Amino acid sequence: MSTATYTVTGLTCGHCVSAVTEELSQLDGVTAVDVDLVADGESRVTVASTSELSEPSVREAVDEAGYTLTGTA
Repeated sequence: MSTATYTVTGLTCGHCVSAVTEELSQLDGVTAVDVDLVADGESRVTVASTSELSEPSVREAVDEAGYTLTGTA
């Protein structure tokens, strides 16, 4: 089991949280996604998975949802 926390910008509401959660949940091995929303700031997104995820795959999923991965927390 692996857990990683990322910082994401651009999230402003519950719909944003849903979009990011949906995209990240589609990655292989993801078992849970928890978003600590900071509207117009850096939100913390914690992803639990059965194995370690590559940052490029997480970045791509966040980009697909329309937001920007700014780093790891």
